[in-house]
Amino acid sequence: MTATARRAEAAQDALPGAAGGGVGREGGSVLAWDLPTRLAKWALAVLVGLAFASKYYGDLELVWHMWNGLAILVVVVFRVLWGFVGGSTARFTRFLADPLRAIGYLVALLRGRAPRFLGHNPLGGWMVVALLAAVAAQAVTGLFTTDDIIVDGPLVRVASEETVASASGLHQRIYWVMLALVAVHIVVNIGYSLVGKDNLIRAMLTGRKPRAVYADQPAATAGSIVKALACLAVSLLVVFGGIALAGGDPFP
Repeated sequence: MTATARRAEAAQDALPGAAGGGVGREGGSVLAWDLPTRLAKWALAVLVGLAFASKYYGDLELVWHMWNGLAILVVVVFRVLWGFVGGSTARFTRFLADPLRAIGYLVALLRGRAPRFLGHNPLGGWMVVALLAAVAAQAVTGLFTTDDIIVDGPLVRVASEETVASASGLHQRIYWVMLALVAVHIVVNIGYSLVGKDNLIRAMLTGRKPRAVYADQPAATAGSIVKALACLAVSLLVVFGGIALAGGDPFP
């Protein structure tokens, strides 16, 4: 058992009424995910789904698909910024663990002795990073993708033929990597919600989890809405302003 698991287990044993799930005598719930974090997650989930739909069921010139990709980039940039200034469970410094700790958590999980986390557990934290990286790579390569007939991404005209060819190929290959990561993420979350101690899907909808002893923090601290709006404004500027500064067309 890892040191984290031992500490969490000892704390649960010491908590009055903690047997069978770690919920104390007070009951109730605590904040787990603040509103901007939840909105970013669900917006990204919807946009990734719409990217598939707009690719195969959209207009011939894929204008909606390109707008969809730009929206994904905005959300990804926002989530990265929010990972530094957002609520406590949204910050990378609070949920990114070293690889050995992630492996230790996996071993404890397989043994049925994994501690509970209010935010992302050590494995879940790296899954978040992997998903963000895959989705970002897919969206960025889309900026340079062309079908050589009708569709040109916003930055095709300012890139070399080699860059466009490489990006177009990567855009097709990264798609399958992204789908695989999304599938694993969905299956794990559904499985954990059905047989685990926490309903992760409900928590990401409501933002709350049962009051309990958690290995990371007892309750989340919400991020500032003003900071969230500022992050959104910066994200829009980075995506659309960056494309314009590079000489591309930010408006398909």
